[in-house]
Amino acid sequence: MEREMIVILDFGGQYKQLIARRVRACRVYCEIRPCTTSMEELRALSPKGVILTGGPGSVYEPDAPTCDPALFSLGAPILGICYGAQLMAHLLGGQVESAQTSEYGHTQLLIDGPDSALFRGTPGDTACWMSHRDRISALPAGFRITAHTPACPVAAMEDSVRRLYALQFHPEVRHTPEGDDMLRRFVRDVCGCGESWVMESYIEEQVEAIRARVGEGRVLLALSGGVDSSVAAALLSRAIGQQLICVFVDHGLLRKGEADRVKEVFGPGGSFDLTFRPVDARDRFFKALQGVTDPEQKRRIIGEQFIRTFEAEAKNLGNVSYLAQGTIYPDVVESGTGGAGAVIKSHHNVGGLPKELSFTGLVEPLRSLFKDEVRDLGRKLGLPESIVCRQPFPGPGLGVRIVGEVTEDKVRIVQEADAIFQEELARFGVDTGSGQFFAALSNLRSVGVMGDGRTYDYAVVLRAVRTEDFMTAAAARLPYELLDVCMNRIINEVSGVNRVLYDLTSKPPATIELE
Repeated sequence: MEREMIVILDFGGQYKQLIARRVRACRVYCEIRPCTTSMEELRALSPKGVILTGGPGSVYEPDAPTCDPALFSLGAPILGICYGAQLMAHLLGGQVESAQTSEYGHTQLLIDGPDSALFRGTPGDTACWMSHRDRISALPAGFRITAHTPACPVAAMEDSVRRLYALQFHPEVRHTPEGDDMLRRFVRDVCGCGESWVMESYIEEQVEAIRARVGEGRVLLALSGGVDSSVAAALLSRAIGQQLICVFVDHGLLRKGEADRVKEVFGPGGSFDLTFRPVDARDRFFKALQGVTDPEQKRRIIGEQFIRTFEAEAKNLGNVSYLAQGTIYPDVVESGTGGAGAVIKSHHNVGGLPKELSFTGLVEPLRSLFKDEVRDLGRKLGLPESIVCRQPFPGPGLGVRIVGEVTEDKVRIVQEADAIFQEELARFGVDTGSGQFFAALSNLRSVGVMGDGRTYDYAVVLRAVRTEDFMTAAAARLPYELLDVCMNRIINEVSGVNRVLYDLTSKPPATIELE
């Protein structure tokens, strides 16, 4: 089946990834492109539809992000959301002005056009999520109002003849309860897309693409044991078998038993046909981290040592043409899509080949996928749930879950405490699939009494947050009984600990990790 595509033009909107996820949930492929994408590029993509994102600007400002007005004559249906709706009105002859009353948060939405393709079946009085300080004050020719709110006379408008639709509110967020249906109607009913985006077809496409790209060459993959690199390894193994070499660097900062689990799945006798090379670099990393307490310096040292270790192994292997990476789509988007898209955070695996390593080319078979799609792909490739459902783990490993200097003994404490926490979370039936749940080690040492003796030991911090996008997070409300059991077990079973704390801080103001 030919892959159909929806193009999302980014005007700096913070919810652009959510829009893409909602479209993908319809089993339709989509890509986020900068708003500066030329008409020639758009025509070459042959999109079945285009969505214009929100953004922080005002369309009437001189330097406001914009697009070629010829877009609206492309022939494909277009949906403008928030800033995108205002831009559509502005470029087509309507008027946008500063609203007397800004709208932020939950708002009552009143449907004026129940026959609209977007609103068929939507209750006449529902809720939506608003975030705007400007409003459409005059419609372009050919448009009609299809929804309003008490403070916004044009909450939705459309020109159904030209298949142009605009929503002032955000249908992509969960706070708009009917939003998924509105987006589905646009993608399916207006754009006419079918279900062409399924993992089975993605596997077939990528296997063919990898074989065509690599030929007889060998491919080197840095395998961390995380979800992304593990799924990349499984997919590459299916495509090129023994041409794939996986280098697993054990830097000593992994969770308890993690190195053994990776070796069991990918090593000799495992499930995949690949060359697996484990590298024990624990001494090298601990030596480099000796005496270092600054968190950013620790991150730099861990990253540098990893590159040096991987570089040495690549030279030892010789005659390796390609480097493979587990880059996924959020890495690409967060690193900046160009145009008005802001850089949320830089990623080491985005932006081309690392300068330190010399390869002919780069292979990134997961670059188009979101995290949940990567997990789905992993299951279809036969990876165990222990890897597919692995909680997100920071690149520097336990180095950022230990406040202050990193030592082998501190790593032991965190590993053992974390293992107890994970065991009890499972025993109490806590769903850990929507966040991060882990133990960390503070640099707080305090006096305690154990038996008849005085202790002066560390405080372990238990951290549990729930989040949809990891941009914000709230502390999980774990049962007190669970925390009490964890406290008792950690203090009794992990030497060097005499206090257990539970971190209640949300993000913001805190980060999810301690460092």
